[in-house]
Amino acid sequence: MTKDIIQDMSDHMVKTIDALRREYSKIRTGRATTSLLDDIRVDFYGTPSPLSSVATLSVPEARTITLSPWEPKMIAPIEKAILNSNIGLTPSNDGRIIRLILPSLTEERRKDIVKDLKRKAEDDRIALRNIRRDAIEKLKKLEKDKKITEDELKRAEKEVQDLTDKHVAKVDEVLAHKEKEVMEV
Repeated sequence: MTKDIIQDMSDHMVKTIDALRREYSKIRTGRATTSLLDDIRVDFYGTPSPLSSVATLSVPEARTITLSPWEPKMIAPIEKAILNSNIGLTPSNDGRIIRLILPSLTEERRKDIVKDLKRKAEDDRIALRNIRRDAIEKLKKLEKDKKITEDELKRAEKEVQDLTDKHVAKVDEVLAHKEKEVMEV
């Protein structure tokens, strides 16, 4: 029973860290990446569709993203969707290809981004601690219901704490990597 609770807790923690990585991948660092466009939906014959399903996305240069719509008439809706997305990029097109040029980030903007990264990392640390708390409550309930002994409870609590520490360290590692990437000129 304790193994199930600990495994469930571990799965939740892994998902929390994966969500942080996905969130961080969408943050602009001055280097072009197509993940900046992941959340943008474009109206494709009345259906909101991801950009990747209506155009080919590529990064030909460090600060440029190109979109090649599969249908030329999709250029205007794609441009409109990008402008409405508030990602801070202005599309330009030559009739066939849409280009997004990422401007250089100022030092002040980089520091603001790092502040935001740290806030998101702290939110995830809090989420990890909440997952730990829930697991410990479940374990204490098992002990109260006499399904496990006090010694088993103590061992399981130590394992829960060790797992939590390991995952908090991963959050710190992900934050440090992204912070380095943002501050890189």
